[in-house]
Amino acid sequence: MDRVSNDDIYNGMPAAALGPDGWRKPWSGGNGGSCVEAKRLNDGRVALRQSTDPDGPALIYTNHEITTFIQGAKAGDADFLLG
Repeated sequence: MDRVSNDDIYNGMPAAALGPDGWRKPWSGGNGGSCVEAKRLNDGRVALRQSTDPDGPALIYTNHEITTFIQGAKAGDADFLLG
């Protein structure tokens, strides 16, 4: 459960304020433990944080924003980011 109300959640807030439970590593791999962690918030938004800095800032995205990003990545729109 989130420690803050939905109204108090903002982009760049300390990820630790969102509580320790519910964080997942959907994109982890053989990267030495450094990966992006994601958490679905009670109101449907998604928080992302860096696994090596769990107390650092959380990036907060609406459901529409994260859906658009994932669909675009699947379609190859983000391939320019690869080596």
